[in-house]
Amino acid sequence: MTPGQRRSGFREVISTQDLSTGALDVERILLVSSLVVRSSTMSSSKWFLRCGRACLLPMVLLVVCLVMACRSKSPSTPAEPKVTADTWAIVDGQTITREDVDKAYRRSQDESQPLSDEEALAAKLTLLNDLIVQQILLAKAAALKVDVPQSELDTAYASAKKNLTEEAFQQELTKRKLTPADMREGLRRELVTQKVLEQEVGSKITVTDKEVTDFFSAARAQFNVPEESYRIAQIVVTPVRDSQIANGTGDDATTPQAAVAKVRMLMERLKAGASFRDLAAGYSEDPESAPRGGDMGLVPLSKLKQVQPALRDAVLNKNPGAVNVVNTGGAYTIVLVVGHEPAGQRDLSTPGVRDQITQALRGRKEQLLRSAYLTAIRTDAKVVNYLARRVVDAKGAVTQVQQPPSLLK
Repeated sequence: MTPGQRRSGFREVISTQDLSTGALDVERILLVSSLVVRSSTMSSSKWFLRCGRACLLPMVLLVVCLVMACRSKSPSTPAEPKVTADTWAIVDGQTITREDVDKAYRRSQDESQPLSDEEALAAKLTLLNDLIVQQILLAKAAALKVDVPQSELDTAYASAKKNLTEEAFQQELTKRKLTPADMREGLRRELVTQKVLEQEVGSKITVTDKEVTDFFSAARAQFNVPEESYRIAQIVVTPVRDSQIANGTGDDATTPQAAVAKVRMLMERLKAGASFRDLAAGYSEDPESAPRGGDMGLVPLSKLKQVQPALRDAVLNKNPGAVNVVNTGGAYTIVLVVGHEPAGQRDLSTPGVRDQITQALRGRKEQLLRSAYLTAIRTDAKVVNYLARRVVDAKGAVTQVQQPPSLLK
């Protein structure tokens, strides 16, 4: 079996073209829109730590690193901070230092995948931009008097450590020079920024009945199912190092033992109620379906009959919501049956169709409004990114950026 076959799962008979032209594809549009919306405020996902059993903690720890590196100071301070060689950005009078970014980088870097000096500096530029945007959102939260109830924070904290023993959890914190108080404060700030975006963006989105009707009329052909089909999603885990990883965490099992542990962890999280879409986006090793949350669209019965028997049997005659693990040559495919569609034309009275269209339209609008909102608050803020300036001035020469002059204007 070739590496491509190990990685493909259902892709050996389901092409990208099949997905783009499949009937009832509005749900896939919704999945993609949701994933893009969720990622718009944090662009550094590929620098996350590899996860394994402690899958959720590194992602949360990166959040902690970002927010703890940029604590708010008194807004009444009149004097501008002094700019030194270690000043990497100033956001509305608040300084983000080189050490702030370096700490976030050290605690989020995957040490098993060393980067060149240029790649490392590019990663730090991305982390610095995340710090800048988050600092602006936290300032907005203070102005809007947005905060997080203690009960909600307790739930988030428990969720962050639920896959670890207390000893392992403490070891992870110690390794990253964090305390439980740091962890809770980081979670609180992340939840606050999410609430700001919900209040300023999500709550303002509306979808009218006319918009739903117009969408259906324009895309009526998408709601015709010419052949009995199954809507499926997958999470692929291979026992070898993959040349292309497109998931949100950069996680890649490279040995049979690591693959088994990863599948076990993913199944445990699914049983605990985690979103299949989120786990696929974060951990699937199939580069094509991972960015879509594992969504493979509607797969006709004739196509399913062409896949390997074990994969086919994990879908046929299974009820929506069924999840099965298939092992083919040491590679694993976690298969979710999302739905079963008999042949025929759907209309707006068909159960689920109106809701699918509404959610798809809402996702599109939210993506647009969120992008515009973040751009607007970034424009309104007084931000100076000294690191970016130094990279430009040094024409990309990393050595000059790493050892800047003692006084920079």
